[in-house]
Amino acid sequence: MTTTPSGSGPVPDSDDVRRIALALPQTAEKQAWGMPTFRVAGKMFLTVPDDETSFAVRCPMHERGELIAAEPEKFWVPPHEAGSNWVRVRLAALDDVDELRDILLDSWKQAAPADLVAAYLTTG
Repeated sequence: MTTTPSGSGPVPDSDDVRRIALALPQTAEKQAWGMPTFRVAGKMFLTVPDDETSFAVRCPMHERGELIAAEPEKFWVPPHEAGSNWVRVRLAALDDVDELRDILLDSWKQAAPADLVAAYLTTG
């Protein structure tokens, strides 16, 4: 069994990504471009490419550069996505499932309607 870089448990996998994403309110899974994508209120916030070793999430451009500079082993952007507000995340580089949950929640909050985000954060 492969453990996380922090040694805190097993490396999260694509099943964890799917489970956590679908637990977020009003999230639906939809196939697009031959891969699973996850949407809230019709807006995509997550994709899981074919190899399932990474995932892509929404990330404001000004934050993306900082993330990649701070942890290039964890975050990156393929050349064809350089102009987008998305960043890729390597599953094997995550500290644990809690970090995965935080990243997915942050992306979900960027796509979800404000009233849904507020309701989730007060009850969530």
